[in-house]
Amino acid sequence: MKASHALWKERLKGQIPEQLGAEVDQFETEIGLRQQNKIEDKVFAETRLRRGAYGQRYDNGQRYDGKESRRLPFADRPTKGPGTMWDAPGMLRIKVPFGGLNPQQLEVMAELAEEYSDGIAHVTTRQDFQLHFIHIENGPSLMRRLAAVGITTREACGNAVRNVTACPYAGVCSDEAFDVSPYAHALAWFLMGHPDTMEFGRKFKPAFSGCGQNACGLTQMHDIGYVAAVREENGKLVRGFKIVVGGGLGPVPRQARTLTEFAPVEEMLPLTQAVCRVFGKHGEKKNRNAARIKFLVDKWGIEKFREEVFAVRQELRPDPRWTEMLKDAEKMAEGPLKPAGAFPAINGDEKLRAWIKGNVKDQRQAGYVTAAVTLPLGDITADQLRSLADIVAKYTRGTIRTTVEQNFLIRWVSKSDVAALHADLAAVDLASPGASSVVDVTACPGTDTCKLGISSSRGLGGELRNRLHQKSYQLDEAIKSLHIKVSGCFNSCGCHHVADIGFYGVSRTVNGYKVPHFQIVLGGQWDNNAGSYGLPIIAVPSKRAPDAVDIITEYYVKNRLKDEKFYAFVKRVGKGPIRDLLEPLNQNLPTYDKEPGLYSDWGDPRLYSIGDIGIGECAGEVVTRYQFEIGSAERLVFEAGLHLDAGNAQLGGETAYRAFLQAAKGIVQVQYDDVSNDPDEIIAEFKERFFDTQLFFDPFVGPKFANFLFAAHAGRGEKFDADTAHHRIAEAQLFIEAVHNCYNKLRSTPAPPAAK
Repeated sequence: MKASHALWKERLKGQIPEQLGAEVDQFETEIGLRQQNKIEDKVFAETRLRRGAYGQRYDNGQRYDGKESRRLPFADRPTKGPGTMWDAPGMLRIKVPFGGLNPQQLEVMAELAEEYSDGIAHVTTRQDFQLHFIHIENGPSLMRRLAAVGITTREACGNAVRNVTACPYAGVCSDEAFDVSPYAHALAWFLMGHPDTMEFGRKFKPAFSGCGQNACGLTQMHDIGYVAAVREENGKLVRGFKIVVGGGLGPVPRQARTLTEFAPVEEMLPLTQAVCRVFGKHGEKKNRNAARIKFLVDKWGIEKFREEVFAVRQELRPDPRWTEMLKDAEKMAEGPLKPAGAFPAINGDEKLRAWIKGNVKDQRQAGYVTAAVTLPLGDITADQLRSLADIVAKYTRGTIRTTVEQNFLIRWVSKSDVAALHADLAAVDLASPGASSVVDVTACPGTDTCKLGISSSRGLGGELRNRLHQKSYQLDEAIKSLHIKVSGCFNSCGCHHVADIGFYGVSRTVNGYKVPHFQIVLGGQWDNNAGSYGLPIIAVPSKRAPDAVDIITEYYVKNRLKDEKFYAFVKRVGKGPIRDLLEPLNQNLPTYDKEPGLYSDWGDPRLYSIGDIGIGECAGEVVTRYQFEIGSAERLVFEAGLHLDAGNAQLGGETAYRAFLQAAKGIVQVQYDDVSNDPDEIIAEFKERFFDTQLFFDPFVGPKFANFLFAAHAGRGEKFDADTAHHRIAEAQLFIEAVHNCYNKLRSTPAPPAAK
């Protein structure tokens, strides 16, 4: 390995920027020290995360069909190599600020995917790249080859400033105030390694949008968001940003709040530095579950947070980079390779017609279009990457970007080249129509490679994509515009909270077996920069989730008003009728011997959980007190959401608290069947039997969900508004999921009851 590193170091001498080269040298030294046990695992873990190196799971086999997923079959996956400090290869995340790439960088990405990974590069929902099955010893060689073309993995993971995302249409969109690309570029490099970002308790995600009404920037769901704005001052138009802070998805999402309605562009970097300094100084450090900036904004309130940020801004020592990095921003602009043109004749080519309709969009520059390259589940092969690099160079000046919907966007294509571009893309299987439509399902890695995955998000996403694609010709136009997003767990890496129809993975016990399920989330809004978040309405078996999509969309088509968007439709009709339609998917579930496929996940023929769980207890014959209580809790949390939708936030928050108590009582009764309905007794029994014993602790987030219960109990009687009620309902749903998981664990390994 060392010879390989030395070879690449010498070969790329003079091509690697000094700073990036020094960082890779340092990481290589740290790897050597870890191999000699001179650095603790805990310390090295944060080091490698800040270099973009993640571990990944291998205990699940191949959860998705090899051909469709384009991932290695389980038996063919790379094995542990000599000197490896992980039990198996991991994942390398590669930062791509605002998604901007050029053909040379695409070619290098193809080489790395082929030589070090499984031949697949994955585009993420943060416009990054991920390479899986990477041995950490190969990290320095990969990083040097990336650095030679201006790409870094620095702070792609860890408690750091993550990739700076931006609208992929920036600079060519007719709705934008101005092109945010140079500002996103400046922010990404200004904050990278900045001293004021080194003391964060958790990650920090920025995003830029050229306007407020579209979804492309999704600023409302970010730790800090910048929406381009222009106003007149002394007869001149002045560029600036509306800046919002404290947004985020995760288990309990938060909408960002306005820090300032307008900050001139020259204030963007110093004001952001002040935000980072406040977060680094005052953000939570010990409890990672409350360490995002959204919790600090919640704790202080936006007024106090704003006051502190502007006070710190006045104290900052002037930094020449504040202006130097933006000096030429207004002059920075992409341009075309070919002259502007007009669309060629279709001549009956229906594939070209469908592709133009779904994937091609006019730029504000006359005669030019953008063309979306749809990637199934964000995957692209090394050979396709090479071909794409050639295609981009052929038709443009290398203007291509990744998108948050896991696709590519080729910009500055002359309209006269559209047919030829389509033919070239089709020749390498990159001309799928339906970009950003219902067919273009987004999914996180889920159980394929993520250690947190509960159900196969890629499996469900692929199945939905295939089914919808097969009948796309007969889909109603209203359905075609929907967004479906799938996460393997509650953490929302697939952005299920802001989808029209969202899914996140959970598990349930059915007929003595664990069965993969998905919670269905409705009420999210993709437009208006992720304008609102949905709530779960029901969990259904994973294998019946596609049926749920059919039921929901058919109901929408039959009952919507003219031109009524899905978000508005759900708000008008309410979630209750939709839940009622989906209830039969959970009724009369067949036993394992009658329908074994129900008890496995998508693409994995093995049992979701091997062996009987709960001897002699079949759901069709015996209904336990636990099942009654947890069923009541699920009903209550759903009713809480209905109250919130009806405008009664207070009743929604109070009902969510009742759901907490009902679920806590249900799990307590597994060990102690004499608990009363007194809230204090329920909390005391839960604490003694499940918190103090750590039986309820999650392997990844510890006591987080139990603490939701305690906080809700401590705050009983509080006043709720729409935001706080939404948070309480979301927390109650997560607590109920944790109760299910705890019950499954107890049924697998019975624990002795606490002394009484």
